[in-house]
Amino acid sequence: MTLPRRLDETRPFVPVRFAVLTVSDTRSAADDRSGDTLAERITQAGHELAARAICRDERAEIAAQLRLWVADAGVDVVLSTGGTGLTGRDVSVEAHRDVYEKEIEAFGTLFTYISMQKIGTSAIQSRACAGVAGGTYLFALPGSPGACRDAWDDILLPQFDYRHLPCNFVEIMPRLDEHLRRK
Repeated sequence: MTLPRRLDETRPFVPVRFAVLTVSDTRSAADDRSGDTLAERITQAGHELAARAICRDERAEIAAQLRLWVADAGVDVVLSTGGTGLTGRDVSVEAHRDVYEKEIEAFGTLFTYISMQKIGTSAIQSRACAGVAGGTYLFALPGSPGACRDAWDDILLPQFDYRHLPCNFVEIMPRLDEHLRRK
């Protein structure tokens, strides 16, 4: 299912800097299909792939990598893939929530809605989530290439296009960390 998009072609495209984190005990750079899917879509859309890494399904390691990228002025958005399921090793959601200052609750809801159109009730097994920390967007996506495509194509692509109306994530980026500047 593709949701309707409205672009204001009079507005300029604004490239965003993305980092991609693959969470897996078994993947390597040679067989990271989900990370490859996200990296390809990011660059095809005109954005910058600022960083990419793979880390084990360890809550502290995932949170540490997220914090490194939150602190990096060269990263605007972090997309992690993997570790959002229900098994004991699936700890990406918990690691993300350790880092979030604010959660974007509607992301998980919208992702589930889109997934339902493709995989039916199996969508209930994903705990995809999103939030903001230190002025950086953070998204935890499932580890399958199909789920990464769905999240990118139907949610992230339009939301990270400044021309997307009626609103988008790019236009509020300068204000994400305004609470930190007031101190």
